Amino acid sequence: MRIMVTGGARSGKSSFAERYAAHLGKQGVYIATAQPFDDEMAARLALHRGRRDASGFAWSTVEQSFDVADFLREYEPAEGDVVLIDCLTLWLSNWVLRFEREADMDKRVGERVDELADALSRYEGTVLLVTNEVGSGIVPEYKLGRVYRDLAGRMNQRIAEACDEAFLVTSGIPVELKRLAFRF
Repeated sequence: MRIMVTGGARSGKSSFAERYAAHLGKQGVYIATAQPFDDEMAARLALHRGRRDASGFAWSTVEQSFDVADFLREYEPAEGDVVLIDCLTLWLSNWVLRFEREADMDKRVGERVDELADALSRYEGTVLLVTNEVGSGIVPEYKLGRVYRDLAGRMNQRIAEACDEAFLVTSGIPVELKRLAFRF
C-alpha cells in the first residue's frame, strides 16, 4: 500500500504518518531526507527522533537525502515492515539545490521525481510519504523559490497519482482525499 500525507507547515502530518505507520505495521523504517545545515534544523530533527523513540513503536532510521528511489527498489521488506519517507519536499529541495546552476534543472529534477514515482509504483510493501503543500501561500519573491514551488506542486500530483491513499492534514486533522475526490 502506498500512502501520501500532505499539509502545511506544523499541521501534524509527520506525527499522523508515524501513528498511521504504527497502526499498519509491526516495525518501521524511517527514511529521513533532511540535512541538518544549521542548529534550528538539527533541533527539529532531534524533536522528530525523540517523538519516534517515545512512541513505543520500533523504528530504525535511514538517512537518505537523495537516493530514496534506489532505497525503494533495493529494500526487501520483512513481514510487518512499514517504510515512512519524511519529507519529500526536503528531498526535492536537495535535488533543486544540487542542480540549481544547471540550464536543465527542471528536467533533471523532474527525472528524479519520475524515478521515485516509478519505484513507488513497483514497491510491494507499505510505504507512507510525507510532503508539504507549498503552493497555498504567498508567491515567492525570488525565481528559485517560484521554480521550487512549481516543482513541488507537480511532484505532489505525480506522487499522489501513484498512491492508494492521500491524506491532507490540517490543524492535526487528517482527511483522506482520494475517497472524496470528484470522479468524471
